[in-house]
Amino acid sequence: MSIDKTPEVSVEKTTAPVDEPGVAAGAAVTGVDPRLLVREQGFAGYLGEFKRKIKGGDLGAIPVVIGLIIIGAIFQSLNSAFLGAENINNILVAMVATGMMSVGIVFVLMLGEIDLSVGSVSGVSSAITAVLSVTHGMNEWLAVLISLAAGALIGALHGFFFARLGAPAFAVTLAGLLFWNGFMLQILGSNGTINIDGDGVVGKLTTYYFSDVAAAYGLAVIAILGYFVPTFLGNRRREAAGIPSRPLSDIVLRTVLLAIALFAVAVIFNQYKGLPLAVLLFGIVLVGTDFLLRRTSYGRKVNALGGSVEASRRAGINVTAIRISVFSLAGLFAAVGGLFWASKIAAANQSAGAGDLLMNVIAAAVIGGTSLFGGRGRTWNALLGVLVITSIQYGLALQGIATPIQYMITGGVLLATVVIDSITRKTQKTAGRA
Repeated sequence: MSIDKTPEVSVEKTTAPVDEPGVAAGAAVTGVDPRLLVREQGFAGYLGEFKRKIKGGDLGAIPVVIGLIIIGAIFQSLNSAFLGAENINNILVAMVATGMMSVGIVFVLMLGEIDLSVGSVSGVSSAITAVLSVTHGMNEWLAVLISLAAGALIGALHGFFFARLGAPAFAVTLAGLLFWNGFMLQILGSNGTINIDGDGVVGKLTTYYFSDVAAAYGLAVIAILGYFVPTFLGNRRREAAGIPSRPLSDIVLRTVLLAIALFAVAVIFNQYKGLPLAVLLFGIVLVGTDFLLRRTSYGRKVNALGGSVEASRRAGINVTAIRISVFSLAGLFAAVGGLFWASKIAAANQSAGAGDLLMNVIAAAVIGGTSLFGGRGRTWNALLGVLVITSIQYGLALQGIATPIQYMITGGVLLATVVIDSITRKTQKTAGRA
């Protein structure tokens, strides 16, 4: 679903030398960085663009997409149920909790920092909701809002210690991991488990499906139009401004490929129970956060800060405020993820946020393409990464492979991704793009 937009092209005018044949002295000629030129039309254009990106270290989502194809092919050959409608629905619903948390981690990694507390914060969120709504009888919607506000406040507190007081983010969030885990155990009490109403607000997050076939197909149509219309109109504006733009055939081809993928998923949904509410909410979050990160001044400031703190400060960016807000977002999305986990098991218990959750959240962002070095990443990376991790887990589970092996395989995938990220960064430096 991740589609790269045409980059803005920087054009600078230079004065031609007096002795240049055919050009008058002092005449202005246009010089354009060849790496920013839109590709030529046809297959040769795609091939040339691909080679240029590879040489520049711009791999994008290519390794992840190839990895997903390989994963699907391997597990389908081992078990025909892997690509069945029920299993794919289960994978997509199960990935949402980790994916929501990973969206927040993408923002933190964009700064070149890390947040180790998101697992514990997710547990606190589910515990607060359960205690307020079940134990104390509070309206569940209000309990959910309070738990989300608590997550954002916890993240802002971590950001304050890091951005204002100068404590390392690693140490601050590690302390948060321990403190908030203890806080969760404290409020859950001696019983350690509070069951949640399966028909309540939280309970329906992962169990509710829009059974009408029009829901899945309608969402696919909306997503396709949401891509094509802005892209087409943006292209027209670029043409009117005399800026290199993609040919209409390119936009149409991309739209057709997107349509094929989305309608294929819609068919799979309708072969099972319909459109899952969890997947719909995750899609809305991805679109919203992607717009925030790429189309707003706030997102540009986050990108700039990940590139160079000192340069951002000299450009007038409030570094402290941006850092605190990013950690607050990470806390908010950790709380959202905690609610989805509580919905999945229909309870808030002492194991919430434990196990391999933190590893999977960070691994999803990195595997999806977010750089550990900061300054490069998109929230769609969370989707790609969590798809890889969840697909591996479900594929191995279908084969009856033990959890320790799952850990080792996921760790190997993460290591390979980090190595690719490091090589990519070196390649970009060599090409003068980092």
